Amino acid sequence: MQFGSKMNKFFIEVNHFLYKHAVRRVFFLCNSELMHDWLTAGGELIGNIKILKNLLEKLLRYKNKALEQSLNGIFFENPVGLAAGFDYQARLTKITPSLGFGFETIGTITNKPYSGNPKPRLARLVKSRSLLVNKGFKNQGIDKILKKLKLSNFEIPVGISIGKTNTTKNTTQNEAVKDVVDAFKKAENSKIKFSYYELNISCPNLYGNISFYPSENLLKLLKAVTGLGLKKPVFVKMPIEKTDREILDMLKIISQFPINGVIFGNLQKNREDPSLDKEEVKMNKVGYFSGKPTEKRSNELIKLAYKRYGKKLIIIGCGGIFNGKDAYTKIRLGASLVQFITGLVFEGPQLAAQINLELSGLLKKDGFQNIKQAIGADNK
Repeated sequence: MQFGSKMNKFFIEVNHFLYKHAVRRVFFLCNSELMHDWLTAGGELIGNIKILKNLLEKLLRYKNKALEQSLNGIFFENPVGLAAGFDYQARLTKITPSLGFGFETIGTITNKPYSGNPKPRLARLVKSRSLLVNKGFKNQGIDKILKKLKLSNFEIPVGISIGKTNTTKNTTQNEAVKDVVDAFKKAENSKIKFSYYELNISCPNLYGNISFYPSENLLKLLKAVTGLGLKKPVFVKMPIEKTDREILDMLKIISQFPINGVIFGNLQKNREDPSLDKEEVKMNKVGYFSGKPTEKRSNELIKLAYKRYGKKLIIIGCGGIFNGKDAYTKIRLGASLVQFITGLVFEGPQLAAQINLELSGLLKKDGFQNIKQAIGADNK
């Protein structure tokens, strides 16, 4: 159903104004992790109340055929997704479509549950427009998540991000690979209607010396995962702190396997990055940074990957998206889809719908009939 864009635009603008100038001020007075738990629980509740869910959908689910595309046999109503790291308890799959998201990744989920790194695990850096993240794959474990989603029918493509169980024990590289493979086996055998998988090899907040970055280790992991004969597309979540040469080496290996795409990227590890406010960094000593501090390098790597591997790999852009222009920049550099989390916290729950509305205008302004025409337009 196509809803009037004028009503969508009016409600989006009002919601954005109220959130930034009133609601956010109250939210930001509360502990970050506690507020996240309250909001995701509230989102789950609303998603189960049909009248409220439908009302939000009428106001926020802006649709435009110019935003539609199919990738790897998956239909995307729009290119805007909720990134892994926000809905790690799989609470929001019913409400995200009504908020205007075109897809969602739950997780990251691991084979065994993990209660999270020592606190603080989450903090806001307002001047830096960033979140300090130190969760370390906090999640309930794949068995519990799959049980929760057993009877789910998703309105939009939903994927599951899978990573290595975080543990203080000294596990070997082979044990780490087996741990990841076991989680994939469970997801694949569950028959839950996931549209895709994400393989998260780049979380910087894990214990131990396990790494999937060296060529030999990455080869071993991808050989084991793809050897399962997975029936759904697989996207690899990439780091952003590596050099261009290191990233190209990783992409060369990834391109040799039946991997469908890559995501750029994960958290900013450089505490000296000029986008970070130095005083805010001093106040938050443990963890790494999302949001605007990731944007520049994310865009550089999207451009690099599209130029070298754009015909082989789908690219998903993630990092520093706070509005439609930010998303459009990534798309024009080579991203077919975009994801965000931090923008949602800083800009409000209407952000996905806002980005879709703005993207429609930007595509029309540049003379594109469909979003596919804009992908890589600045990177030919």
